[in-house]
Order: sequence, then structure tokens, then C-alpha cells
Amino acid sequence: MSASTRSWSIFDVASTEKEIADLEKRSAAADFWDDVEQAQKVMQQLTRLKEEVGVWHDLSARVTELLGLLELAQDEDDQAMGQEIAAEVEELYAELDKLEFRLMFSGPYDIKDAIVAIHAGAGGTESQDWAEMLQRMYLRWAEQHSYEAELLETMYAEEAGIKSTTFSVVGPYAYGYLRGERGVHRLVRLSPFDAAHRRHTSFALVEVMPDIEDAIQIEVKPDDLKIDVFRAAGAGGQHVQKNATAVRITHIPTGIVSSCQNERSLVQNRRMAMKVLRARLFALEEAKREEERAKLKGEHVSAGWGNQIRSYVLHPYRMVKDLRTGHETGNADAVLDGDLDLFMSAYLESVMREAQG
Repeated sequence: MSASTRSWSIFDVASTEKEIADLEKRSAAADFWDDVEQAQKVMQQLTRLKEEVGVWHDLSARVTELLGLLELAQDEDDQAMGQEIAAEVEELYAELDKLEFRLMFSGPYDIKDAIVAIHAGAGGTESQDWAEMLQRMYLRWAEQHSYEAELLETMYAEEAGIKSTTFSVVGPYAYGYLRGERGVHRLVRLSPFDAAHRRHTSFALVEVMPDIEDAIQIEVKPDDLKIDVFRAAGAGGQHVQKNATAVRITHIPTGIVSSCQNERSLVQNRRMAMKVLRARLFALEEAKREEERAKLKGEHVSAGWGNQIRSYVLHPYRMVKDLRTGHETGNADAVLDGDLDLFMSAYLESVMREAQG
């Protein structure tokens, strides 16, 4: 099957163009902007749909052009041109694979930016070092996908590693890619911190939340907040700023804590801490809804720390295995260096199969 035929078989351009026409008709109505909030949502959806259709039309045009060049190369028996075309076809298929991947995103917030938090589990230095390894893994993944990652807050451990970290990943579908990473990640290895060099098992919890600040409003009452201001600290507990610009916000009714120390000003840190707090409150409400739906369906509901999703074994053999999908690889080093797409794809495929019944 050609790339053009394949792309149109997985993305219904005609239906999307009809939806665009309907939205444009709505936006032309005289009373369209009477409800500004709703109008903005419609315009955002219209922009997104136009961008999606544009990508597929561009793909089709490139396929048509390559077919014409291929015919010309064959007629003239031009091997050099044929090799150039073959290279472009490979690039085209790689781009198509990415687009197909995106078509698996079904959640309402999949297109949003993501906020990721990592917490070291019990086990002291071992788990704290593991939490820092996970932070590096996700930052490398973001870099490979040209996403902008920004560290918001990091609590460094005394000896090595981190106790916790929070960072944002900014770019289209960042949350859609990362949402399957939430849960407990388990590491088995020979400890670099054990004088006897014994094998240790470490755990870390990964949270992934959509940045919903512009999508929905989460009501946060000022009286429900406790705000503390302090000086940002780096590794080893050293203060990295002379002035108190770091912010910690506690939501008293839920006990949820959000902090930010990586921005330069108090105002910026407070704004980012509030963004993370809203995302955590939204995630809490979503978790409650999921739990209720699962109970109604008679499904087992596991607590956060009990929800182990992936095992990373570095000794006595090397293997990374996702416990939900069964997907595994022996190239643990590549995974820890950010090569996560196959795990993410396997998870999204499993979610689609489950939704289809």
C-alpha cells in the first residue's frame, strides 16, 4: 500500500473537512462571540483541525511528487536520483509512523502539555539515585522529540540523587505520549552505593498530569491555601539564591503540596506553583472518577504505590519489561537514554483495544 493510500485509510480527511466547514459556519454567525469562552474553544478546535488536515494534504502532495520523480528516474535510468528518492521515501514513512502514532491519542487532554513529577520510594540513596535516573530518561526523551522541558522544582538528596522533582514538558501531544508512564517504576541492579556490591531493588513513583490551565478552570479558594516562601536550595542543601524566591503552596483541604524554585522571581515561581497545584487537583478528581467507574464495572482498583507498571533489570541480565502490555526489550541502556516510544505505543494500542471491547 502506498503512503498516500495508507494515510487516507487511517485519517478520514473528508469527515474532518466537513467538520471544519461546520465550525467555520458557526464562527460566521452574528451571535458567535456572545459567549466568548465557548467561541474561543471553537476557534481553537478549528485551528487544530485545519493544522491536522494540512499535514495530511502536505503528505499526499509529497507522495505524488516522489512518484513523478521516480517515474522520471526509471525512464532515464538515473540511479543517483533513484537513491535520493529512496532516502526521501524512508523519511516520509518515518513521518507517517509518527502521524499514525498520534491517531492513537483518544483522551480529551492528550494534545496538551504535560507536568511530570517523580518521587523516590523507600530505600534511601538507592531509590533517590533511581529517581534521578528516571528524570534524566524523560528529559532525554523530551529532547529527542524537540519538546521544551523546564525543571520547576527539585529536592536533592543528601548523598546522591533526588528525593523528588517536578518538570513541565511543552509541545503538541506531550501529555498524550507521557500519560502511560504514570505509576511505579522498579529497578534491579548491583548497587554502586553498597560496599559489598550487592543486588538492590529500588522503586520510584512517576506522576503525569495534563497542563489544563487554559482548558478548564479549577476553583481554588485563597482561604484554602498556605503559601510559604523560602530560598532555593541546590545539591547538598546549598542555597543557590540570596533572596527568598522559591514558593511552596499547600492546598489545606486535600493536603496537596506544590512548589517551584527554578524561576528567577517570586512572582514567576508562584505562578508555576499554582499551575502545578491546579494540575494535581485536576488529576485527583480524574482519579476519583476513574475509581468510581472501575467499581461500577467491577474492576480491581489499585492504589498509587501498588500500581507497578514497568521493571528495569540491569543484573543478572538486562531487560526492561512493561507489566501491563508485556512489551520488553533487552536494550536497557537505550531505554534509560530516552528510547521510550515503543513502550508508549504498546500502551496506547492496549488502551485502544480495551476501548473497542
